[in-house]
Amino acid sequence: MPTARRPLDDLIDLLNVEAIEVNIFRGRSPDEKRQRVFGGQVAGQALVSAARTIDEQVRGIHSLHAYFVRPGDPNVPILYEVDRLRDGKSFSTRRVIAIQHGKVIFNLQASFHADEPGLDYQLAMPSGVPDPESLPDFKTRMEPFKEQLGDWYDRPRPIDIRYVDNDPLSREGQPRLGQRVWMRADGELPDDPVLHTCIVTYASDMTLLDTALLPHGIGWTDGKVQMASIDHAMWFHRPFRADNWLLYDQSSISTSHARGLAGGAIFTRDGSMAVSVVQEGLIRVVGK
Repeated sequence: MPTARRPLDDLIDLLNVEAIEVNIFRGRSPDEKRQRVFGGQVAGQALVSAARTIDEQVRGIHSLHAYFVRPGDPNVPILYEVDRLRDGKSFSTRRVIAIQHGKVIFNLQASFHADEPGLDYQLAMPSGVPDPESLPDFKTRMEPFKEQLGDWYDRPRPIDIRYVDNDPLSREGQPRLGQRVWMRADGELPDDPVLHTCIVTYASDMTLLDTALLPHGIGWTDGKVQMASIDHAMWFHRPFRADNWLLYDQSSISTSHARGLAGGAIFTRDGSMAVSVVQEGLIRVVGK
């Protein structure tokens, strides 16, 4: 019998954008019932597109800054146009715009840097965090909310996420300032650093904006707010593998004027600070 495909294989295929002309790539969306394209998907596909125009593959992605301009239509392909802004001695800079229906839905600027020695310092990884193996997986944790989540509960998940703190649907009105999750690709990945970076970019959008709600003691499924990503920034500090456990330590920074800002640090299991993330999103109270 043929081996069943893993959800992770589908994600790898999803990120494998098609080159259709010089500096132009085409991406697709998964066959799922979504009102709009998941932001992490567009960011990941745009980053793959940018990386495929870097001739010197020794230059790794060190930062990205992105804006979500319009909701993406999951029923049609997305075109990614890459502008090669600069190729210097140590850095390369790319700008990517994503287009649907003749309009820009997303833009990204990414910088690539040739590895070189320098000073070394980092924030300490949070201590006393339970091992991911001791924590329930998503389906086990969310089983009490199965009916509330609907078909989203049974959707295949290429990213294994384990909540360290109380799950985001049962806070019982107790405000918190942040949350921590362990995450990893649910399966072994090829040894392609760009793929690992793009999968972490995809995963970084899954829980961060929810963190901005925590001080208010409400959840994204409560029906009290309308939420959407506005912008997303990441800095890649040290090597990591997306198929090894990573601790995502997230905190709420500010909510005001129908916007919420949250930040996170991603650590490898041995304590190395791998990535910094900041995201702002629309958080509009329903009925106001």
